[in-house]
Amino acid sequence: MIRAHSAATVREVEEPRLAAGEPLMAHAAFALATHVARELRDRTGRVAGSVVLLLVGGGNNGGDALYAGTHLARRGCQVHAAVVSDRAHEAGLAAARASGVRVHELLAAPDLPGAVVDLAGRCHVWVDGLTGIGARGPLREPVAGIVAALAEERAAWSSLLAEPIVVAVDVPSGIGVDDGTVPGPVLPADVTVSMGTAKPGLLLPPAAALAGRLEVVDLGLTELADREPAACSLGRSDVAALWPVPGPEDHKYTRGVLGLVAGSRTYPGAAVLCAAGALRTGLGMVRYLGPEVPTSLVRAAHPEIVTVPGRVQAWVLGPGVDPRDAARTAELADHLDEAAGQGLPAVLDAGALTLLHDDVDLAGPTVLTPHAGELAELLTARGEHTPRRDVEAAPARHARLAAEITGGTVLLKGARTVVAAPEGPLHAQGDATGWLATAGAGDVLAGVLGALLAAYGDAIAEAVHPAASLAPLAAAAASAHGHAARLAAGLPFDADDDPAGPIGVPITASDVADALPGALSTILD
Repeated sequence: MIRAHSAATVREVEEPRLAAGEPLMAHAAFALATHVARELRDRTGRVAGSVVLLLVGGGNNGGDALYAGTHLARRGCQVHAAVVSDRAHEAGLAAARASGVRVHELLAAPDLPGAVVDLAGRCHVWVDGLTGIGARGPLREPVAGIVAALAEERAAWSSLLAEPIVVAVDVPSGIGVDDGTVPGPVLPADVTVSMGTAKPGLLLPPAAALAGRLEVVDLGLTELADREPAACSLGRSDVAALWPVPGPEDHKYTRGVLGLVAGSRTYPGAAVLCAAGALRTGLGMVRYLGPEVPTSLVRAAHPEIVTVPGRVQAWVLGPGVDPRDAARTAELADHLDEAAGQGLPAVLDAGALTLLHDDVDLAGPTVLTPHAGELAELLTARGEHTPRRDVEAAPARHARLAAEITGGTVLLKGARTVVAAPEGPLHAQGDATGWLATAGAGDVLAGVLGALLAAYGDAIAEAVHPAASLAPLAAAAASAHGHAARLAAGLPFDADDDPAGPIGVPITASDVADALPGALSTILD
């Protein structure tokens, strides 16, 4: 699991260590230099003779870059430091000069962005130490202009082989460190070397897409183990630990029974796809309750489905249900009340989300699975006027707001899925591929999540597995769903894609459902 801590928490933990004289910057700089050297060797086949540019602003990240430059100079690199602040780390500057780093103090240059870009054009790697974790809001001048010019310059390079490598110190300059927003220009990184712990903006969208590969440097900040992270991302072993595996004494009722109310005459396929997602995860039984048209299709596609009422341990409500259908909406509301009365978990998707447009609080353990547009509609209906573009600009903030307003856990679907409960860490999963953005994929995800909750349903109802822990289960479902999409698209299981590597093939939602057993086999192996 990747755990990310807020800037305030990191500073609180670091301050007494720094006051005691611990050489945290020295350790950080050496690790940074090691990662830069590794990137050079992997990309160009050499370290000595490479030309490195240190982008140095004020504060400790600039200091880390300067000290890293001393190590790189000793390894035979030609190192330049573009200093664009009058508050650059003095000791770092002195050490850099003493080791042969060519320091360019550019603050007085008539065209500061142009001067930095001119210098950058001669370098193989750019080390971004322009801002630190204390930055808030959009970048201010002159750094904003420098970052915008560098980002434009890098985007204009025509060859991936010639393109400079960008290594960010702690965070790419310009991202929202704690909330993952992108409030202004950002210098996208190939690699971000985060000191001591990951920062939330490296996991949360949209900023996470600009961070490249994340490398976390262990600075021995053991106190962080006792601090709740602000955000986290499940790895394969974390998903495996959460996924129920049947034993020899299990039967269909102990493995979980999912109640499914989905589909309509207008959208009958939603019921079929949701059922497929549930069945392919390996739960005990699916009970489907719906009109004859979806019911006949579900029976034909999945003869394992039971279509009569009975005992269930979790519900999925709403995929493919038209909220304008008053009778069906009332049926969804009845099942939600039934689940709440029994303490059973429920997944509210698509048409069922409109049940929360009225000013009501959820009485039971519930996961909402909106996309950005649906979340914007829900927040607006609850008195928080929110255009879709605002949700897309700050997904984590709006997912948390919806969780606080409704009392539920919100799984906000997107290129990187965000899961927010009213309290506790945010979860962010970026395990999928862009090919997953296809009709019906959300229906499959609702089924996967419902099946996983059904396996835990009795424990949740008995408060052995409390509602507060729905967030990691929702994140695990999103991860498995994303890995299935990668498998279906013919992509490597590892989510760290190489831009020059395979792009995969188009997939349908049915392909994702079919790939779930293989994905789970790899996760559980």
